Amino acid sequence: MVIYDSLSKKKLSFEPISEGLARIYACGPTVYDDAHLGHAKSAVSFDLLRRVLQAEGYEVKFARNFTDIDDKILKKMAETGKSLEEITEFYTRRYLQDMSALNVADASISPKATENIAAICELISSLLQKGFAYEIAGDGIYFDTRKDGDYLSLSGKKDDASKNIARVTSNDAKHDEKDFVLWKFDENWFDSPFGKGRPGWHSECVAMILAHLDSGDPQFCIDIHAGGADLLFPHHENEAAQCRCAR
Repeated sequence: MVIYDSLSKKKLSFEPISEGLARIYACGPTVYDDAHLGHAKSAVSFDLLRRVLQAEGYEVKFARNFTDIDDKILKKMAETGKSLEEITEFYTRRYLQDMSALNVADASISPKATENIAAICELISSLLQKGFAYEIAGDGIYFDTRKDGDYLSLSGKKDDASKNIARVTSNDAKHDEKDFVLWKFDENWFDSPFGKGRPGWHSECVAMILAHLDSGDPQFCIDIHAGGADLLFPHHENEAAQCRCAR
């Protein structure tokens, strides 16, 4: 069996870390609205991958997360007057119903960001202790991309091109424009060793992979990280950077 590898940009033979076991993590939805065709395509594609691996005789441990704390969810709360739980539980349930209608099997593990705050804080603490993260007073904890010599190796983007791509307005206090938030200070949310706040999008998945799927292998945590091509940069690039530097 061969699978296209985003890092090498080649089709490679699938060779799992542990014989007979395939560990797969798929980036799931941010639950602030109904699922769309992109969600369906992703879910069907990776469910097919899981079924093929099972047909080949592999045991498959498949995790698909739910991002249930995010700027889009906070905006929905402000617009509707509903609580975080009301919104995220409603749209999580709707997502699962839609995927079931498409005959997509349930994941082996369905971690939620809000249920993994301790693991997220542990990840960020490790990055801080090892010098890969820093604090901007009154703002949050940021990953220092200059400290990771392999940053941009996954997406293959040039350094100057990546600076022009951002999901949010840049902060002038960052060491580099490419640096991304790991923990956003916010008195309304969760306690942490570095101050009350909420996790950054890029840190959630890494923490949940390490908490629920980590193989213990010195090089690779899991066998396959699945997600849409549009997530390769910055999301998957930023996840890979954290994973390399924290372990």
